[in-house]
Order: sequence, then structure tokens, then C-alpha cells
Amino acid sequence: MSQRSLRLLVPVALACLVATLTGGPVRAASEPVVVVPAGSGLVLTGHGYGHGRGMSQYGAEGAARKGLSAAQILAFYYPGTVLGASAGQIRVRITADTDDDTVVAHRPGLVVRTVGKPAQRWDLGRLRSGAASWRIKPLRNGRYAVSARAAGARWARVLVSGRPLAFWAGGAPITLQYAGGSAAYRGQLRNAGRDTVNVLSLENYLRGVVPREVPSGWSPATLQAQAVAARTYAAYERDHTPRGRAWQTCDTTSCQVYGGYAAERPSTNAAVDATRGQVVTHGGRAAFTQFSSSNGGWTVQGGLPYQRAQADPYDPWPGNPMRSWTTRVSASRIAAAWPSIGTLTGVQVLGRDGNGEWGGRVLTLRLTGTAGRAVDVDGSTFRTKLGLRSQWFSVAAG
Repeated sequence: MSQRSLRLLVPVALACLVATLTGGPVRAASEPVVVVPAGSGLVLTGHGYGHGRGMSQYGAEGAARKGLSAAQILAFYYPGTVLGASAGQIRVRITADTDDDTVVAHRPGLVVRTVGKPAQRWDLGRLRSGAASWRIKPLRNGRYAVSARAAGARWARVLVSGRPLAFWAGGAPITLQYAGGSAAYRGQLRNAGRDTVNVLSLENYLRGVVPREVPSGWSPATLQAQAVAARTYAAYERDHTPRGRAWQTCDTTSCQVYGGYAAERPSTNAAVDATRGQVVTHGGRAAFTQFSSSNGGWTVQGGLPYQRAQADPYDPWPGNPMRSWTTRVSASRIAAAWPSIGTLTGVQVLGRDGNGEWGGRVLTLRLTGTAGRAVDVDGSTFRTKLGLRSQWFSVAAG
């Protein structure tokens, strides 16, 4: 092969490599530099809210309003998958409880039980009458103490166990108390050292997830599609939990938003019941059913066969406020995020994924400033640091 042929092929190979790593085609030519005058900032006009992989929640509602069923919605957003079944329990880390103890309000039927088999259990109402709250606290010797407290009184220890412990009320909700608040949860509330972990069935878990992820007044098909996607996401996380970790998922946007018993609504409970046990599968296993608020009209290619880039005709319906947006970012805010450039003087988009208006989502851009240095930033980092709704945007000075 001649040196000239080699020079011609290297850029093509690099472009193909970038396309493979980013999950889509890259615009070959960089865009013109946007000059940012002194005292000015950036005006970013964009589409969508979130990463854009998998199901668009607003898109699902748009599809439901066009008559698609939950199964059809899932088939569109996770192409090449089939519906399967999954059951069992899930362990959820309750992030609001940051102490090493687990404190709950007394209620009828409350017991404390050992984790694992053979199980031991103690009826707390019989152990100490008049208690308003109960606490499990790990001790330094690897044992666990259970204490009771009447209203306005001090903690009084009632038993010590050599095994981890959990509160349980026969499936009835238990109110967890923590600094600054309280919340009720179905299932067990287990002390895992620095974490309080809610252990409950997948179905009861979903009752606290679906209404926190989508409005409970949306179409039944949307709520059912969200229930299946959320059940599948939880099953996937459960399947991929590191060995020995006390929890399998959390209750924030880092996993799925979970509000416990207080979040439940009749419409979303009905959606959970209507899809009981259903999950999206690929190759016989639970798929990684990512979803986001709005994809802006194009899904994003991911690293899995069912994470395809495709035009979404359902996302741009009139009731979707996330379809398009505009925001201004000051030069000082950019300088605070990337101080090495000094004051921002220019922005150049170097690559996009090739899907949709302006060439699609920004993959890489270059920031220049008064310090005479240029910094190349990937679109995801740019979005995260500046709090943008998505990385699909156009850039102008303003």
C-alpha cells in the first residue's frame, strides 16, 4: 500500500472508530467558530431532555395518544426485544437516611427479624409496650442492638443479635424516620451499616417508582409501558449487582426515582397490576431499558443492539414542553467550569452524531479564551457541567 493511500485511509479509519465509540456517525467537517464578544455569553437552542437512549417518556405519551398499546410503544423504543417475565425481590438503598442506624415509628404488627436463614423474629409490641420509635444500630463488635424509645424519652436497649436485622410488619407500610424527615415503605427496612435498605417485591417497588417517573394522569398505555420499562431496568440492575453489596438499586435519578408508599397512585398501581411480571428481554435476559424525559425527535445509538438511533415521530407532540428549549449561559459560568481558558472568546463544534437538526447531538466542541488555550470538551461533559437539558443544541453568541 502506498504512503498516499495510507494517509487517505487513516482519517477515514479514525472517523469510523469515533463513530463506533460514540454510537453514531460523526459530521466530517467542524463547524465555524462562534466568536463571543467581551461581556457576552452563549445562547444555546436545543431539543430534548436527557440522554435520549431507549424510551422517551414524552414520546411514549405521544404514541399512546396516537393509539399505540404499551407493547407497541416498547417495541418501538427497544427494537429487537421481546416481552418476558421476572419476579422476586429488589434491595433499594434509601439515600435520605445517612446515619448508621435505622429508626422506624411503632405500628401494630411490627417485628424485628434476622436477615437470612434460619430466621429469628421478635414481636416488638411484646418486648416493650409504649414505644413510639424503634432503632437498629450496628455495634463495633459486629453485633446489632435493638432499642426502643417512648415519646420524649431516651433510647433503651431491648435486645442484641449477632446477625444483621430488619424491621417488618407483614407487608404493611413502615415509617422510616431520619434527620429532617420521614417516609413510609412497604416490605422490610434492613440495617446495612451505613445504609438503610428497603427490601420488597419488584411489584411493590414499582408502585413507588412509576408515579415518580411519569405523571399519573397520563394515558394507561404510557403508564403500562413505563411500568414494564422500570421493572426491566430494576431486574437488569439486580442481575448486575456487584457480589456482596447490600443494595441493588437506589431511589434517585442515578438509578430510578422511588418514593415508597406515599408516592403510590391508583392509576399507576393499576398499570403495575396490568403488566405484572412483564419485562423486556434480549437474548433471554432483562434488557438495559434506559429511558429519559424527551429525545427531542431522535433516539440515541448506544452500545447494545436494541439501543438504535432512529427518528421518533411520537416525541414532538404539542404537549411536550421538552421538545425544544433555549437557554443563555454566561461567559463567567463557562470560565468557572473551565478556568484554564480564561474568559471565553470562541466556541467551535467539532463533531455531531449526524441525526436531526443541526447535524444532531454535539459529540465534541472546542472552547477558547483569553488565556490563549483551547480545551476540547465532549458534549456530555459540557451538558452536565452547565446543567443543559441535553447535548443536542446549536450555539450562538448572545
